[in-house]
Amino acid sequence: MSYLGVGVSPGNVTGSSTKMKLIDRKVRVTELILRSLVCAFALVAAVLVATDVQVREIFTIQKKAKFTDMKALVFLVVINGIAAGYSLVQAVRCVVGLVKGSVLLSEPLAWAIFFADQAVAYLCVAGVAAAAQSAAFAKLGQPELQWMKICDMYGKFCNQVGEGIASALFACIGMVLISCISAFGVFRLYGGSKPRQSSRW
Repeated sequence: MSYLGVGVSPGNVTGSSTKMKLIDRKVRVTELILRSLVCAFALVAAVLVATDVQVREIFTIQKKAKFTDMKALVFLVVINGIAAGYSLVQAVRCVVGLVKGSVLLSEPLAWAIFFADQAVAYLCVAGVAAAAQSAAFAKLGQPELQWMKICDMYGKFCNQVGEGIASALFACIGMVLISCISAFGVFRLYGGSKPRQSSRW
């Protein structure tokens, strides 16, 4: 995504234009790195939680713990799958932009990316919060409600879920940072409109 390079008058195009292009490239490289990391962390989180299964035998009866037993974990897997896919698509867009050079996005497209980034970031935060709360109940229990400490029985299952939640947390932080970059890109478009208009006079 190209954020800079608008509203440059012909008189100072040699110095300022080069500086803007350098800054613009750094922003787009940072965005590419963040989106790639979010894709990786979200994918790892989804795989860790979705493949987590532990079977225990209690009084000759086999009890299987899996992520579908907790709705919060199902939500976490779905959200991180969406975040991984979305981040992959946006990472490809960033690569194409870097290969083609400085390409200024239209305002509707910039706004669409901004709203999409915000939505995915909020969903990631909600998913991590819900999963962390459920994990806390599983680890600590709730004596007042007679909820058992499930992790005392399914230690391996809880450990892998914890790793998945940690990975999802990193993906969530990355999405928050990306949403800040996309917000910068949107409002930078409007910030460059004034010099462009004044250059006509």
